[in-house]
Amino acid sequence: MRKVVIVLVLFYANVIAAQNTAVVQNPILKGFYPDPSICRVGEDYYLVNSTFSYFPGLPIFHSKDLAHWEQIGNAMDRTTQLNLDGLGISRGLFAPAIRYNNGTFYITCTLIDNGNNFVITTTDLSKGWSDPIWLPKVEGIDPSLFFDVTNRAYIIYNSDPPNKVSVYDGHRSIKIVEFDVTTNKVISSPEIIVNGGSDISQKPVWIEGPHIFKKDGFYYLIAAEGGTDVNHSEVVFRSKNVLGPYESYSQNPILTQRNLDTNRKDAITSTGHADFVEDANGNWYAVFLGSRPYEAGFYNTGRETFMAPMSWEMGWPKINLEGEVVKKNYTLKTKPSAVAKSNRDLFVDEFNGTSLDYQWMFLRTPHDKWYSLDSKKGAITLKTRPETVSGTGNPSFIGFRQQHLIGEVSTEMEFSTKKENEKSGLIVFQNESHFYYFCQSVKNNKKVVQLYKSNGEVIDEIKSATIESKDKLFLKIVANGPVYSFQYSLDNKKWNMLADQMDAKFLSTQVAGGFVGAFYAMYTTSMGEKSTNQAQFSWFKNTNTK
Repeated sequence: MRKVVIVLVLFYANVIAAQNTAVVQNPILKGFYPDPSICRVGEDYYLVNSTFSYFPGLPIFHSKDLAHWEQIGNAMDRTTQLNLDGLGISRGLFAPAIRYNNGTFYITCTLIDNGNNFVITTTDLSKGWSDPIWLPKVEGIDPSLFFDVTNRAYIIYNSDPPNKVSVYDGHRSIKIVEFDVTTNKVISSPEIIVNGGSDISQKPVWIEGPHIFKKDGFYYLIAAEGGTDVNHSEVVFRSKNVLGPYESYSQNPILTQRNLDTNRKDAITSTGHADFVEDANGNWYAVFLGSRPYEAGFYNTGRETFMAPMSWEMGWPKINLEGEVVKKNYTLKTKPSAVAKSNRDLFVDEFNGTSLDYQWMFLRTPHDKWYSLDSKKGAITLKTRPETVSGTGNPSFIGFRQQHLIGEVSTEMEFSTKKENEKSGLIVFQNESHFYYFCQSVKNNKKVVQLYKSNGEVIDEIKSATIESKDKLFLKIVANGPVYSFQYSLDNKKWNMLADQMDAKFLSTQVAGGFVGAFYAMYTTSMGEKSTNQAQFSWFKNTNTK
């Protein structure tokens, strides 16, 4: 009888434990979602990411349990609020930080090449965010707000080294200024609180992405270090005074994967740019960026958002990776949300709504309304316009992040033209000079499907095939690690291979450079010439396998 009782006690204990834990699946945000920042308001968690020169800017995610996230909007979704005209893909919005204080949400951020540092606010997320309030006295990047218990607020940020003199390449500093929340203005002169990084004798580079937290009488300053590639890391400092001096932790870095075998299976690399959050029960967690290469150093999905539990040991924070390697799954001490969970590996849009899904992105700011959800029920209509993805304008491009190493996207399209310069289809795009364009057009007065590859300021036709003159064309792009394949169909049943084993490394960050990930997009263009044409897409489907 005693054994039965013990077994029952253990069974119910395990059931209760399971009911009060949630399992996080890494990455929590797949695809190009870098520079995560997080805050808690009561039982709700909010997270924001960088978007560089894509519009709308700064996606806002919400969660009840830290494991399941839903996008609830974009902080910069008005064309009057965010001007990205003429900016390269890897410019624009860098490193937002989200905080909450006395009923108000704050996001501090940097708009590279068009205004620099700013803050936006809201007291009601459903009503949108303010226009940018510029911070001209914050000279640098990656600003983050810290609200002290004394009701004083501070901004910390990456800035110039002392006297603006670099003693080595990548020499930067972390500065602090006081911020008046009643006027939204800086009210003190900047002071350097970190020079160089965790150990300046080792010439650390690119100290950035700082955040401050207060715990047990100490102010903890965390920051990224080592650059955003494989040497990326997170380091920590502490002080009894918010203005310093700050002591560097002897066991820095507290997060990195740079010393591990780059050829390991299912590697997660380039980890860093972290932010911390404490739940209502005193448990701490870290969000951070990382990358998933399909081969050593090569990835197309950009820098993604990961999460791991934390602890505090001997007065310092520890990110609990359960070993050296970032794991795919971690158990969190949070009760799983009762909200219905969406399928993270399937996205289908049949364009039946009155507005675009929050996940769709434009290249730069769309000042003109060149797309419509009203022209044809159950379809999105895109005007064929002169702008191209090779320029720095706003082309007829509506994109969805590549979220998978292995998977596919497909669409149904209606498009008709008699001009060889008018084209419409799917594009897989990394930047202005690195993309594949899979499109319908005409060639020698015959209807064709074509595959183009960018080549500097021009694009080269790789393959083409004459097709029957039917109203609908189905297009599919399949990703399989280092290669893409491009397939087309006239009936969505029989698929024809136009081009197989196309080099995906051409769109990897290692080859293409920059800070973004690849996008799949519906895209139509008249290649610099005026046009009155248009293309209609009845649905778009994204399926992730890995």
